[in-house]
Amino acid sequence: MGKFTIGKVPLLLAAGLGLAAAAASADTLQDVAKTRGLSAQDLLAAAKTYVPTGKRDDFVAFSSGGQSGQVIVYGIPSMRILKYIGVFTPEPWQGYGFDEESKKVLAGGKIDGKDITWGDTHHPAMSETNGKYDGQFLFINDKANPRIAVIDLRDFETKQIVVNPIFKSEHGGAFVTENTDYIIEAAQYAAPLENKKFYPLEEFNDKYRGGVTYWKFDRKEGRIKPNESFSIELPPYAQDLSDAGKGPSDGWSFTNSFCAERYVGGIEKGRPPYEAGCSAKDTDYLHVINWRKAAELVKQGKAKKINGHNVIMMETAIKEGILFLVPENKSPHGADVTPDGKNIIVSGKLDTHATVFSFDKIMAAIKAGKFESKDPYGIPVIAMADAMDRQVQLGLGPLHTQFDSKPCIAYTSLYVDSQVAKWNYCNGQVLDKISVQYNIGHLMTMEGDSTDPKGHYLVALNKLAIDRFNPVGPLHPQNHQLIDISGDKMQLLYDMPIPLGEPHYVVAISADKLKPGVRYKVGTDSRTDKPHPGAVRAGEEKTVRKGNKLEVFGTLIRSHITPETIEAEVGDEITINLTNLERAEDETHGFTVSTFNTHASVEPGKTISVKFKADKEGVYPYYCTEFCSALHLEMMGYLLVKPKGWKAVKTSLAKGSYSEADYKAELKKVADTQAVIDSVVGYITSVNFKDFPDVVAMVEDATDQLGKMKDAKAKHEAAAAKKDWEQANLWAEQVFQYQVKAADLGLRAKTYLEQHGAHKVAK
Repeated sequence: MGKFTIGKVPLLLAAGLGLAAAAASADTLQDVAKTRGLSAQDLLAAAKTYVPTGKRDDFVAFSSGGQSGQVIVYGIPSMRILKYIGVFTPEPWQGYGFDEESKKVLAGGKIDGKDITWGDTHHPAMSETNGKYDGQFLFINDKANPRIAVIDLRDFETKQIVVNPIFKSEHGGAFVTENTDYIIEAAQYAAPLENKKFYPLEEFNDKYRGGVTYWKFDRKEGRIKPNESFSIELPPYAQDLSDAGKGPSDGWSFTNSFCAERYVGGIEKGRPPYEAGCSAKDTDYLHVINWRKAAELVKQGKAKKINGHNVIMMETAIKEGILFLVPENKSPHGADVTPDGKNIIVSGKLDTHATVFSFDKIMAAIKAGKFESKDPYGIPVIAMADAMDRQVQLGLGPLHTQFDSKPCIAYTSLYVDSQVAKWNYCNGQVLDKISVQYNIGHLMTMEGDSTDPKGHYLVALNKLAIDRFNPVGPLHPQNHQLIDISGDKMQLLYDMPIPLGEPHYVVAISADKLKPGVRYKVGTDSRTDKPHPGAVRAGEEKTVRKGNKLEVFGTLIRSHITPETIEAEVGDEITINLTNLERAEDETHGFTVSTFNTHASVEPGKTISVKFKADKEGVYPYYCTEFCSALHLEMMGYLLVKPKGWKAVKTSLAKGSYSEADYKAELKKVADTQAVIDSVVGYITSVNFKDFPDVVAMVEDATDQLGKMKDAKAKHEAAAAKKDWEQANLWAEQVFQYQVKAADLGLRAKTYLEQHGAHKVAK
């Protein structure tokens, strides 16, 4: 840090003046280990997870946020939380659900015209190209209120929410097909498919139904196309998780189920509870569906419209040969297709085995018409033995399976045993087990459900933490444990408390596949990726009144909001449009008006709007909510809500006391600051700064700030000529403020260039 004084004002210019840092600690690694009681194994684990300052993680994980209705983003191996993404519920930091643009996205998730203010996110899925993660989009479901959301990874914002028109609940979503043509979402608890249709539970077998929906995704638009999507009616088995085929199995999908008994509980009526009736038989059903042929059937007009949605009825699915059943492990939670697309692995919580089904054997049985029976609805059932490659005994409560970069290596969670099993699904050999804390549900390896798993790490998603972390009351965090899988034996590296529950599943992608932007084109509505009608540039700010509707077209830039005063009357409907004019990375501004429940996050280039009714007279400050500059606290203004018929009284604003000497000191400060700026500009222009887009953006912003000095300079000189020392001092101070902002950007640009290997260029 370098400190110098310009006139009377001390200034910290954090990154450009190069004095030495504080002295290093005298502790050795051995001292630290002894003091803290750390073993050599502890030190090794710490070294494997440590990401030095200025360095970045190798992988980025996207976790469901459970009942928060959000997505949690964190790095691997550091396990540092990077962001929460607002999806199905408002998220104040991002202004999600508070500005008008994000309100429209949330409105897409209304059900029966009602706002749903919570969600239960469960299964995120990464977009794929040829079965490989491409880092473009993330999809996630809402189990409680059957919905699917689209998140664009260019800016990590939710762009769309669609409501399933025929399901009343779901668990098995989202899962994508090999080229993200469709997003798969399976129902869970059976119900009548028609909206607002009542049938008593006595008619469960006949009138209640399950299903699988295939949402058509338009990659170019980055949106789901509901009118091109369809569902397949299924029996009232509780459908659960799905997976899409890969390679040889592309075009097919696999959805498991539980409670194939079709049991209806009712302890109030003296019947055993659901948990008894839904686990009475030894097997449940794996649904095998030819989704590609199903899509063709829809185009041929062979679907029925239910609630305005295309549904292929069971009778048609059976007749056209697109739906089959295979007995599977009891109470399963996952139908996981191997990276080569040749096998489907299913485990059951009430079975000790994992079953490896062969896609080739399933296809051979279908081709030969070899079925052991039909279910009560006439769906052909392939014998388990005819579809199976092998069964492997893993332990108690096997659930979800993920894959390694090494051929044939899989990892399966063991809920009851609180362990992870590493095993070879080609020869059936169990290779290793590791205990986790406690009651693991899902697990995740790096890109582990793609055709190209990366290995390296596994994350165990444990439902219970109990004794792992500092107590924070009866509601405990859950525990994501990082495990090293690079060697023959698994090694536990790190316990990570998750403060939003219940995080059900995670996907992780190589960080270098993510290419998020750092700014928008100035005036962009980020939720539509189109120009915002309320956007203006500097100098174009205005306020327009039409009757009792007041619309403000304003701008944000360090360190002021334009306009700085908004005058309204009680009863006015106010719309405030704000455009962030910054281009420098990470120069986000926020906006709120006191007590009107408004908030927005306005990233560089973005335009937002907030709307509210001025239903009470008074004085209401508004300000930037994001600490953006040295004069962040001064980035404010007033909303003045006048009573009806209020008449202004002519007064003058309060004045300060300034002298000619003060003015001369301001001029000296400005001159000294300009010398520093000239020095920084000299360095930047002496190197290849134009090869660094982030620096170019910072230079553009700094140039904008310096460009504003001309008008302020003319005003302070004119005031000085009239000996109006207050105006002369204040306009000279404004020149200095433009310089400070330009210097801040310039020094940041200089540091960036030095750290990224900029080199001198010939003049």
